[in-house]
Amino acid sequence: MRHNKKFNHLGRTSSHRSAMLSNMACSLFKHKRITTTVAKAKALKKFVEPLITKSKDDTTNSRRVVFSNLQDKMAVTVLFKEISAKVADRPGGYTRVIKLGKRDSDDASMCFIELVDYDDNMAKDKVVKKASRTRRSKAKVVRDSVVSEVKEEVAESAVDVVATPVDEPKADESTEKVDDAAK
Repeated sequence: MRHNKKFNHLGRTSSHRSAMLSNMACSLFKHKRITTTVAKAKALKKFVEPLITKSKDDTTNSRRVVFSNLQDKMAVTVLFKEISAKVADRPGGYTRVIKLGKRDSDDASMCFIELVDYDDNMAKDKVVKKASRTRRSKAKVVRDSVVSEVKEEVAESAVDVVATPVDEPKADESTEKVDDAAK
């Protein structure tokens, strides 16, 4: 029975698992986003979040504790200088896991895990105010938003066109001669 056995072993020995999570955490701190499987990302999230919380308190002891887990001086420096400054006011939830689909070769569920404060695309979405939802279907909400966007684009690019009367074309003399010859 698996009573109180809560973490995923990821099919590895303890030393292999700790080395893998350490390397993945260093890559995450250096690149701010990495692509991996969902199981590894969830295990990495549990590994990384306490380290980021520890980095908020920049003391010698906290640096030693983080270094004992990461074993990479550059990653520790990036964590304590850049990342801890960005997440200073955040109470938790420093990482985000976004699923990408299945890997072609072995059908494994893939995702990317990223640091929340470093994603520029998501930060732009925060600025836009989200409309309140009513009890309509999702398709209608999407359609209404697309229609409103199109109306805004048309209103911005519309040019006032002055209506001019269209004159009747004058009959050519050559067509009159042809008409006379046909009679």
